[in-house]
Amino acid sequence: MTARIGVVTFPGTLDDRDAARAVRLAGAEAVPLWHGSDSLEDVDALVLPGGFSYGDYLRAGAIARFAPIMDKVVDAANGGMPVLGICNGFQMLTESHLLPGSMIKNDHLHFVCRDQTLRIENAETSWTTEYRAGEEIVIPLKNQDGQYVADEYTLDQLEAEGRVAFRYVGWNPNGSRRDIAGITNERGNVVGLMPHPEHAVEKGFGPDSVESGRAGTDGLAFFTSAIKGLLTLA
Repeated sequence: MTARIGVVTFPGTLDDRDAARAVRLAGAEAVPLWHGSDSLEDVDALVLPGGFSYGDYLRAGAIARFAPIMDKVVDAANGGMPVLGICNGFQMLTESHLLPGSMIKNDHLHFVCRDQTLRIENAETSWTTEYRAGEEIVIPLKNQDGQYVADEYTLDQLEAEGRVAFRYVGWNPNGSRRDIAGITNERGNVVGLMPHPEHAVEKGFGPDSVESGRAGTDGLAFFTSAIKGLLTLA
């Protein structure tokens, strides 16, 4: 069996081709999906990639939430399909109420682009099983509306239930509450994060370091985790 992972393109999406390449490098078939479609083409998992869907008018991800395909995405996610939202995709997941909280402007009000260290807090989601809890990885970060916010009750609930999936290490680049870089739903199949694992899947192109032994492929395990889970269920 070859897993089929859909990558959704919206007007203004920037990273759909990068996400599709990551899926292929991980060993799955990347299936292009269009925002105006009402079909998921029988995929096994979904990636909502980064960019500026619909120009980020009104609020990042707010218009994309009402794209025709998002009704299918919500139904599939609620049915247990693995769904990964990266950057703008994370914003869509919060706007669709598949994940709690919201994303607002970075606290310094500037676009930020850098290699970012993350700590894996939950290694039991559909997208993180190939990592270890507490492991630190380095993947690119690029956003302007990356500050994750939620009320204290929601934040406490996320912490208590182990649903903080990733945390910023060394520097909080956008003011996100409690250094949260990404979260998961209760079931663990829906994951959203601001940094970009799809930009760290190929040697020579992602963040690398002779000193740390990094080859620039710290993001690849997001995609191999999902594939391994799907093959286990097959």
